[in-house]
Amino acid sequence: MNTPNPTLDQTVNSETVKTTTGSFATIRPHLEVTGPLGDRYDEILTPEALEFLAELHERFAGTRHDLLAARLQTRVDAANGRDPKFLSVTESIRLDPTWSVAGAGPGLEDRRVEITGPTDRKMAINALNSSAKVWLADQEDATSPTWTNVIEGQLTLFDQVHGQLSFTSPEGKKYEITNESTPTIVMRPRGWHLVEKHITFIDRANRRMKSSGSLIDFGLYFFHNAKKLIENGTGPYFYLAKLESHKEARLWNDIFTYAEERLGIDYGTIRATVLIETIQAGFEMEEILYELRDHCAGLNAGRWDYIFSIIKTFRARGSRFVFPDRKQITMTVPFMRAYTELLVATCHRRGAFAIGGMSAFIPNRRDPAVTEQALSQVAADKKREATDGFDGSWVAHPDLIPTAQAEFDKVLGDRPNQLERTRPEVNVTAAQLLDVASVGGQITEAGVRGNVLIALRYIESWLRGVGAAAIDNLMEDAATAEISRSQLWQWIHENSVTAEGRRIDSDWVEEVLDEVVDSLERTPTDRFDDALTVLRTSALEPEFPTFLTVGAYARFF
Repeated sequence: MNTPNPTLDQTVNSETVKTTTGSFATIRPHLEVTGPLGDRYDEILTPEALEFLAELHERFAGTRHDLLAARLQTRVDAANGRDPKFLSVTESIRLDPTWSVAGAGPGLEDRRVEITGPTDRKMAINALNSSAKVWLADQEDATSPTWTNVIEGQLTLFDQVHGQLSFTSPEGKKYEITNESTPTIVMRPRGWHLVEKHITFIDRANRRMKSSGSLIDFGLYFFHNAKKLIENGTGPYFYLAKLESHKEARLWNDIFTYAEERLGIDYGTIRATVLIETIQAGFEMEEILYELRDHCAGLNAGRWDYIFSIIKTFRARGSRFVFPDRKQITMTVPFMRAYTELLVATCHRRGAFAIGGMSAFIPNRRDPAVTEQALSQVAADKKREATDGFDGSWVAHPDLIPTAQAEFDKVLGDRPNQLERTRPEVNVTAAQLLDVASVGGQITEAGVRGNVLIALRYIESWLRGVGAAAIDNLMEDAATAEISRSQLWQWIHENSVTAEGRRIDSDWVEEVLDEVVDSLERTPTDRFDDALTVLRTSALEPEFPTFLTVGAYARFF
């Protein structure tokens, strides 16, 4: 039962601050919960948890804002022709062979297969009953950030950590944990750019602002579960999404240090695995490891967001950075090979795990031909990663785990990882990381239509609260939708021409949109009209939104 006007906030005390020019009243920084309260929400949004979240915001929200502002300047620099480069100011860190990262915490020694997915109860139980070594409990790209998903995802995690997770479907089907040993949980909070509009932070000067999605997700999970996770033999482990600099990694390290001290947990207990999924972070891998070294387990090759980041960063820099159809941007093209080779070599030189990314192909239990193709594609993808030196990789479906594990088993054998393989022969240059032009390929009319269809169908799913959507036998999430809409924007603004000779402009894309919408099966409750609004705003307007999810969340959630 929902409570429409909750009063979950903290007691606010005022005080008077005296200065040389007078005095002024301040209040105790606090949070107000403005979202409706569902069943058991009060178990997560406790006064003690809200106090902890308020402390995180008081200490770290300002730095977060500064770093987001720095991102804007970086994008301006890129638009004005300045390419990313390896930082000269941190060269001494890269050249110093003596430092290493903390490495695996308990339960993270073997990560050869990790299953990813949202934190709703059914999906969580399916993941936890799988044979994967790790479950990436995703509050980010695979979760639509509805208020219900955010808080009930926390309830799912709380119940699993405390041994009480179960689910009964509306049809009466019961889901329970049947595995004697479940995958180690690594939770992914939202990125720095996202806010939580249903919780308001009020600072000392009584200024109101939306809270940080990152701090809310991290803070609630850590506060309620860290000690129990340690008692259970693992620990509070996190994936960190969409970092763009080592300074953003430093902020996370400061947060971890404060959180451990605040809860009386030993320094260095937290372990973070950072997704290298922006071109900016691609040039600062070693520095990111260094900033997080006492809390770091490894890096992950977040391939889809990495591609999106390159399109976004260089979208108006001419034909040098124009990509062909999305399906032609494979992991074996030169700039993606450079990225993954550098990641493995960097990680292993510093004792960090290198975790591979997710192939988008998924099986279909009702279509053997589709399943056969998915298994073949995943096998090839994981064989390449294991051979290159990765210590593990992601899958999006339990049926893919045996295929992925078989490829890593061939390389690892009984070893839990291959950290000893330091890849000294790898020497990646800045030019290789930026060598988009060598991809070649073509833009086709089918590619344009495919981008329209994927973006529209995914956005509609996301608006309905479903953040990971199976579309045409591919697992799509926010990152792949971002690639689709950003390619449309870039092709229009670069006056690109398809292989069939059709110039891509907004009028033609509008025609394609109309055709796609006419072909869809509509229902009274679908969100395609709203999805059209989001897609037009993010792909067809002169201004390019940094993330389509930011504006859509502000408008529709």
